Amino acid sequence: MSGVFLTIAFLLSLTFQIVGQDTINTRDRITLVFIGDIMGHDDQIKSAEISETDSFNYDDVFSYIKPEISGADIAIGNLEVTLAGPPYTGYPLFSSPVELAVACKNAGIDCLVTANNHTADRGKTGIARTINRLDSIGMMHTGSFRDQEERDSLYPLIIRKEDVSLALLNYTYGTNRIKVPEPTIVNILDKDLIADDIIKAQANNPDIIIVFLHWGTEYDTIPSKSQTDMAEYLFSLGVDMIIGSHPHVIQKMIWTKNDTLRKDKFLVYSLGNFVSNQSKPMRDGGLMVRVEMTRKSDSFEVTNAGYYITWVYTPVIDNRKRFYILPCSKFENKPELFSNPSDYIRMKSFIDNSRSLLSNQNINVKEYIYNDNEWVIF
Repeated sequence: MSGVFLTIAFLLSLTFQIVGQDTINTRDRITLVFIGDIMGHDDQIKSAEISETDSFNYDDVFSYIKPEISGADIAIGNLEVTLAGPPYTGYPLFSSPVELAVACKNAGIDCLVTANNHTADRGKTGIARTINRLDSIGMMHTGSFRDQEERDSLYPLIIRKEDVSLALLNYTYGTNRIKVPEPTIVNILDKDLIADDIIKAQANNPDIIIVFLHWGTEYDTIPSKSQTDMAEYLFSLGVDMIIGSHPHVIQKMIWTKNDTLRKDKFLVYSLGNFVSNQSKPMRDGGLMVRVEMTRKSDSFEVTNAGYYITWVYTPVIDNRKRFYILPCSKFENKPELFSNPSDYIRMKSFIDNSRSLLSNQNINVKEYIYNDNEWVIF
């Protein structure tokens, strides 16, 4: 009997060793999700308003896409509004209720980048209040700062997930010709500034360096030469990943796989609109990109990468326009969801146009398709 007990004990020990080893390995893998322009036009503000309590709630906006966001280890999005307080307005001087950021957090977004062309819409007060409100709800953020001292102490942002660390940098091409009032700071896309910041980031020995850029030409689905030149420059400085926003339409993605001469490079030129009230073709949706990275020796490599096509469904319910971000593949064969058949047709058109563009231009980055109740890269 003692031999039997010893055998059982050995097997149990082996089982625990395997489980323990798997637990260790999971810390060496990390999944990242990147989200495009989170906007706040007038109709979006009205849609979220609860007049009875003089409050706002945006949770429904993310209800259909929440599982895909929260399933990642770290989700990062572009907050393209200020949280400057009332009066709440959309274009051209954006100020949304803080509840928009609360809903982002509730949906699983971990960090918001704030350097974009609308950061200075409400001046120094707007920049500071946006930072204050993000801090008050415990939302990580980077890209704009109350003053130089704050930037020096908090930038680049280092995000940690267990024993994995990533450095996040964020810059914008400009602020719509609105001068950023001192002492507040908005990171501007400047090669010398970025080079210095990357050196500072590298001093923290992060596993991954990500640069989130607000760049490019609005409504152009083809990256500009300034974008391609900047991307090449940043990769030469040791950046692992570049994520782009601003054009309000999608642009191509490139995954350059590592070889003996170079390491992985991952580039998204433009994620498009995640949520907005823009309704013209190609502006009514965007992409959510998911990247899996795995530790190989002393560095991280991209081991899987794909994108979800997303579309903003805006039905009128109880005389009020509503906003819902749809992961398209889940609903492209469900016309029954749409109260108005024309909405379904519009979504299908966005899907077809997006697939045509990306299948022709992407390199090594394919679409996540919802098949048999699970997401699979095709």
